[in-house]
Amino acid sequence: MSMDQILTTVRTFDGVLVVTPGPGDGLPELAWGDAFFYYAPDGEMPRTTQPYGTIVTKDYPDDTASDLDPEGRWRLNIHVDRATFQTLTGEEPRTLTRPRDYAAADTVVPHPVYGSLGWISVVNPGPQTLDLVLGLLREAHDAARARHDRRHGQPYP
Repeated sequence: MSMDQILTTVRTFDGVLVVTPGPGDGLPELAWGDAFFYYAPDGEMPRTTQPYGTIVTKDYPDDTASDLDPEGRWRLNIHVDRATFQTLTGEEPRTLTRPRDYAAADTVVPHPVYGSLGWISVVNPGPQTLDLVLGLLREAHDAARARHDRRHGQPYP
């Protein structure tokens, strides 16, 4: 699946805000070309909430294990609940000990930097992970919506 296909799918979620930094928007140049997924029914980027998913298109100074700098490589990152993290990785988020190939494509691994906080990642999602990551993005969106609604005193169905 292409990055554009994932972005198109996520943009169908109710109340989603997909932030794609670029020239002139005041966001750091380092983030240009990446995408950040928020539940933001007002269309405004939350100031005190982290995104529930991201797409990164390059290595960051403190995040090079996925080898994203070669052309055509990118990584989808999704925040998941503890039980899902355990099921997908076989480990507790806060006690990661197994070595991983963070650069392997189409493979679910703990996020190389934020795995201990419950983030998973997939470099170039493909046939092995496509259905899974789309479901995880939906679940992460729904969880972000529930948090938003609790904070704003709204009932969640």
